[in-house]
Amino acid sequence: MPERGQTTRDGKRPRTETAAETATETTAAAAATETGAAAETETETGVRKEVPGSARSLRRTGLLVTFVLGGLTATPPLAMDMYLPSLPEVTTSLHAPAASVQLTLTACLAGMALGQLLIGPMSDRWGRRRPLLAGLAVYVVATVLCGLAPSLEFLVAFRLVQGLAGSAGIVIARAVVRDLYDGVAMARFFSTLMLISGVAPIIAPLIGGQILRVTDWRGVFAVLTVVGIVLAVLVWFRLPETLDPADRHGGGVGEALHSMRVLLADRVFTGYVLAGGFAFAALFAYIAASPFVIQEIYGASPQTFSLLFGVNSVGLVIVGQINGKVLVGRVSMDKVLALGLAVITLAATALLLMATGVFGEAGLFPVAAALFVLMSAMGLAMPNTQTLALMRTRHSAGAASALLGTTSFLIGAVASPLVGIAGEDTAVPMAVVQLVAALVSVGCFVGLCRPWNRRTTLEGAES
Repeated sequence: MPERGQTTRDGKRPRTETAAETATETTAAAAATETGAAAETETETGVRKEVPGSARSLRRTGLLVTFVLGGLTATPPLAMDMYLPSLPEVTTSLHAPAASVQLTLTACLAGMALGQLLIGPMSDRWGRRRPLLAGLAVYVVATVLCGLAPSLEFLVAFRLVQGLAGSAGIVIARAVVRDLYDGVAMARFFSTLMLISGVAPIIAPLIGGQILRVTDWRGVFAVLTVVGIVLAVLVWFRLPETLDPADRHGGGVGEALHSMRVLLADRVFTGYVLAGGFAFAALFAYIAASPFVIQEIYGASPQTFSLLFGVNSVGLVIVGQINGKVLVGRVSMDKVLALGLAVITLAATALLLMATGVFGEAGLFPVAAALFVLMSAMGLAMPNTQTLALMRTRHSAGAASALLGTTSFLIGAVASPLVGIAGEDTAVPMAVVQLVAALVSVGCFVGLCRPWNRRTTLEGAES
């Protein structure tokens, strides 16, 4: 159905919108994207015209709301990256092997994956604010319990709850963007969010490394608790509801599952979801293994590791901004995505060759350079897979966002323990996981999305 307030090109307001009309309009928008034309249409460039009255104020306070949404999407890097420099210390403090301690990362990721699957459809039914505020409240409590955990088993359990609750920020932030934006405007906004949320992985390991100078790993969770409280306060006072009650789903679990089945039946949508998920797995293999690779194999200090991690995150942010400010609207998003996946694959190949000694004994600098290239290319892959997938649906943005996030985090959770199966003295498992994930991502993009031979329509229809 058309959105209220939407008009046709001749200025008339249609009473109904047939499937053919939807297909024609969206196919034209997709064609403009494929040719790189920044056509001045609502779907391609603008804010969606009909939003709840309270949400219209977002246009006047856009910068502050962008920071709030960026903070919500920063939940995963804050929960993960600030904790990374302390992983070796956790193994000593809790008398656990490195592979077992990495389960704390896996548990948090699994929680974020499952939580998005639940909270996304909930936000389609009850609006964005209530599920978001409830999730943030539980996140704060779970973070406090992580800092008090007496054993590895308790820490893994509390990290699972922390991930479940923290997922509300991730999935609802994407749904809010879909409520307000379409097409090229949405891609640009996602790139802007990457700039804001990209600050988190830059400063989080640096903060984590400095915290370890004055306290132990439990102090990291104390800082995360404060961050969670501040974010909850900002959401309470500064983020209005963006989903009109008329657009909410009245059904329960059955309707949510039906929406997800419809989305997954769309081959192209599923292709983008899987391509983004496996690209994320390559990223998370780096996140999970790099503390041991950089510190244990190459002998770097926690502070040096934090600095290198921050530099890599700067690369991701810069490339993300090039994507949003320069490429989007001028070059097809599919072409930019293909370039990003190709660079990720090449960087992972170089890392594997260095890890296996093909080039002799590689030092820290070439390994760090390859990781920098891999991380930077994520700035092309991540925002475009999200945008291209969400462009496939006008409605059920929460469910679509949940499928995007759940797939990424579940695949990442599986990749996490694989990087440590050969112990702490080799980087080969990390490189193997990254290369396999990159190749599968390319295969899903080419085999399912088929960007050279399709016409895209909304709600999973193809013509």
